Parts: sequence; C-alpha cells; structure tokens
Amino acid sequence: MTPEYTPADRRAALDRAARLRQLPEADRDAIRIAQDPQFPRWLEQITATGGCAHPVHLSGSTTTLDGTTGEILQHYDTRTEPGERLLVRCRNRRATVCAPCSRLYAGDTYHLVRAGLLGGKNIPVTIRNRPRLFVTLTAPSFGPVHRAGEICRPRRDGGTCEHGRSLGCGAVHAPDAPIVGQPLCADCYDYLSHVLWHAHASKLWDRFVIDVRRRLASSAGIVQSRFAAHARLSFARVAEYQKRAAVHVHAVVRLDGLAGPDDEPPAWGTADRLIDAVCASVRRVLVRMPYSPAVGELALRWGAQVDARPLRADGDGPDDDAVAAYVAKYVTKGASETGAGIDHRVTSWDELATAPVTEHVRTLMRTCWRLGGLAEYEPLNFRLWTHTLGYRGHILTKSRAYSTTYAALRAERAHHVGHTEIPDSITDRHWRYAGSGHTPGAALITAGIADDIAMNREVACEEREAPR
Repeated sequence: MTPEYTPADRRAALDRAARLRQLPEADRDAIRIAQDPQFPRWLEQITATGGCAHPVHLSGSTTTLDGTTGEILQHYDTRTEPGERLLVRCRNRRATVCAPCSRLYAGDTYHLVRAGLLGGKNIPVTIRNRPRLFVTLTAPSFGPVHRAGEICRPRRDGGTCEHGRSLGCGAVHAPDAPIVGQPLCADCYDYLSHVLWHAHASKLWDRFVIDVRRRLASSAGIVQSRFAAHARLSFARVAEYQKRAAVHVHAVVRLDGLAGPDDEPPAWGTADRLIDAVCASVRRVLVRMPYSPAVGELALRWGAQVDARPLRADGDGPDDDAVAAYVAKYVTKGASETGAGIDHRVTSWDELATAPVTEHVRTLMRTCWRLGGLAEYEPLNFRLWTHTLGYRGHILTKSRAYSTTYAALRAERAHHVGHTEIPDSITDRHWRYAGSGHTPGAALITAGIADDIAMNREVACEEREAPR
C-alpha cells in the first residue's frame, strides 16, 4: 500500500532538501556516503589504510588453492566491496602529500636505521661495538648568502661585489627568518654550478664511498683492490635541503668484517682510522664535467664543511636513538616543506612563474629547465627533475648489508596483523588499478579518522612512557 503524505510532510521534505542544497559540496557528499548501506564496510577500509589521504583503488580477486588437491581454501573478490573497489595505502613518504603514510614511512625508516646502529631485525647486537660514525657532508659555496645566528657581514674585507651590492647586511637573522639562505647578490650566485652539483651529488657520494675504502686499505698497508677481502663498509644516508636550497647529506657509516654485520672488523679497523679516511676522501673526490659551450668545464666537489662524529656504545657521543629519529624526520620532508622546490613535477615553463617558492628557488628551477633543453645535458633529464632543483637521487639510500629493508619491515607488519601465507598453497591473483584519491566528502571523513588514529597513537606513547 502506497503511504499518503500530508501537505506538512511535503513541506518538511522540501525544507530538508533546501537546507541540504545550502551545505558545502563536501558536507553533502559526506551525508551521501554516510547514508550508503555499505558505509560501515567503507569505514573499515579507511581505518585499515590508517586514514590515507590518497588511497589507491584496486579491483580484482585473490583465490588461494590447496597445492595438492586444488581445493579452494580462501577467496576474496572486490565485487562485494563498496564501489566494487579495495582501498590500499598510497605509501607516499611526504608529509605534505599524505601525513598518515609519511608517519608509517618515518617509523619504518627509524627501525631500519636503528637496526644498523644497535642490532635487531636479524642484525646482531654486537654491531653497536663496531666503529660507527655519524657523518654530515655539505655542498660547496655557490655564492654568499644571508646567514642566521650571527651578524650577516662579509667573510673578508671588501664590502661590495662587482655588481656594487653589499656582501653583508649587518643584521642578525633568526634561524627561521625568510631571508636566511637567500643570495646577497643574485647576479654573483652560481646557479649553473648549483643545479649541476645536484645532478651529480649521488655520483659524488658513490666516489666518496669508494675512496673511503681505498684510504682505509692504504692506512692498513693493504692493497686497495683487496679491501673487500678484509672488511666491509656499510652505510645509510639521507639527503636534506639546506636553507640555501642546496642538498647536504647525513649518513651513518659502519665498519664490519668480511661477512658484514655477522663478522667483527679487523684489528686495524678503528673509529679514528675511519674518521681520517672520511675526512681525506671528502677533500679528494671530484666529478669532472665534460666541456659544454654553455657552461665550460666544471670540477664538482664536496663542500669544505664536513662533520664526522663517532657513535660509541658507552654513550659518549650522539645518541643512537636520536640519530635514527633525526634521519627518519628528514626522510618524510618534501621539497615544498623545506622551501626548496615543490612536490610535483613541472610540465611547462609557464608553471615556474606561479610556483609557491622564493625567487632564489624559482631561478634554480628556471636554470634546470634551460639546461634540460641543451643536447649535452639530455641524459640528466633536468626538466624531469626541475621540481627538486636537479637533484635526482633517492632521499634515503643504504648499502646492502647495513640492516633490514623496507620490504622486510612491511612483511613483518603484515604478519603481525595476521596476513600470512598458507603453507603448501597456490595463490591466484587478478588485480587492476581502478583510480586513486577521495571524493570531497570522503576526504572530510577520512581526515577525521586520521586525526583520531594519530591522537590514539600519541596517547598510547604517553602511557608507555609514563612512570609506573
């Protein structure tokens, strides 16, 4: 029997519709999602992703069969899911892109670096007694810039540059002052060398590591080519943009024996000898650029400032946990968060004019774009890396034997939450990409879930750290 509506019912329905139309689009979309019969399952998916801001949508199925009988043991199909899709984490490391995934990435990085310092994750705890250094390498100077924490004045006598501009402003800048890191004279600043140095920073690091091995071998009276028969150099390094938009490198360097973490280093392998080798290699290594009509010849080196501090198990030196946390903090920072570039690739010259960056960074980006149009620099893909100012390396890299891997940490986490493989089984998977991101209403609800998860995590940490 069809229900009868009174005029009052119709007026009330029209009023509700009018109020709904007045709501912002995100609110209307959120109401639509909450009224869907599959809303509880959708919430479960969002919670499982940790409140990921840009989840990947997958459609497909997984069937697990008994390897002997062919019997179906498990079957999962997204046709029963909301929108016939499964949402999974985007796994973006940048906090500016996806804060929930970046927190997970930072946690994995912390455990990866810490395992190489203190052991664990299949790394023996004896490594904490090995020669270990926390090393910081910087880029060279490309021109005078405003500095923080001291009177900003010329380093040498002579108050003006060849363009008639002062080489110091005489002010004391706070560390977070916007002017810190900006050139005192943009016409004097060597923007070409800056971006070319970025493009070869990873090669400089590779040559630095090779030379450290050679210096260690020579100091121990060993033929350089035989170093690998006596010891192994392991490392984990992270790249960070300075205020002047130049990358510098923080690295944990460890000396092991022939078998890596499972083997003690030879008697000659001491922290002091490792420090001497690091400092000597920083001064020695260089990358020579072939001649270019636009640039000429360049020899790219590390900066004069180098810091190599021993990490000691007795606590006399930087704290291991603090070093791991320091590296994890910087690995999640995007270029836009440090003010050195943007977090997405540039597709046209016109886009550079509206990029939300300082004029110094904009000039670096334009220099990258121009170099990308020269045939001799085509292999460097400058236009592809304009948003990172020419830097093409990974933010975090490590040697094979330093510690565990991100893949192993993810597998351990999956095992912890119960996602394990069934022994003697065959798994048949059929998946395809079906989109990414959220609708406005979904993004609104997801942000609230992400905040709740973050708050619960903070409360749990405070409870664990509270004195008993």
